[in-house]
Amino acid sequence: MGILNVTPDSFSDGGRFFAQDAAVRRALAMQQAGAAIIDIGGESTRPGALPVSAEEEMHRVVPIVQALHSELDIPVSVDTSKPEVMREAVRAGAGMINDVNALRAEGAVQTAADLGVPLCLMHMQGEPRTMQQSPQYSDVVEEVKSFLLARMACCRKAGIAARNILVDPGFGFGKTLEHNLVLLRNLAEFAHMGAGVLAGISRKSMLGVLTGKETNERMAASIAAAVLAAERGAVILRVHDVAETVDALSVVNAITGSEK
Repeated sequence: MGILNVTPDSFSDGGRFFAQDAAVRRALAMQQAGAAIIDIGGESTRPGALPVSAEEEMHRVVPIVQALHSELDIPVSVDTSKPEVMREAVRAGAGMINDVNALRAEGAVQTAADLGVPLCLMHMQGEPRTMQQSPQYSDVVEEVKSFLLARMACCRKAGIAARNILVDPGFGFGKTLEHNLVLLRNLAEFAHMGAGVLAGISRKSMLGVLTGKETNERMAASIAAAVLAAERGAVILRVHDVAETVDALSVVNAITGSEK
């Protein structure tokens, strides 16, 4: 899954693909590099990020979804927590919903059920403005699993097919470095929950702490994390560096015989 942030303030590439023509070129390049999905986000969820209105988010996202729907041969996902944005993006051609808030906004579950597209439920402790102030868990793996299982049950109750549900433990969303490492170390446990696992670790601050590198210098660390996540059962890797990650996984798959 190639990341396409159409925001002025995302932590890694904010502002770079804000213009529609730049966004389209970037998406086409990621498809050519081997991406299987393009994930478009119009609201930054980096630590400390401020919310934007549904109107502004739709203004940023929907025209690009429309443009890419006719340009790409692969599906487009919309990274949003707002039911209004979900509806308009899917109407414009998006084929997946990726929600960092796990459909907890009012009306989000029913909207997703009505739209009938695959979706990803992510765990986040707190909300973006405050999530990294002092995250605490007694057992981070069990607590994140319990949250995701409850959200999966809520989705199924609303009529969402189990085959359309993915889960994401939410690396960097209300977690310390140690929480993130424990989650990655035990990612295989999430692969047995009855839903595919999406892992988004690319360029995140946990990698900066481990390597001392700035955001745009974390490619090697991101690839290492992606490979480890795939080996532990992740079926979708959400990444900035598509071509390099595809190459790394090609080598791993040749050795292990995996089809990921």
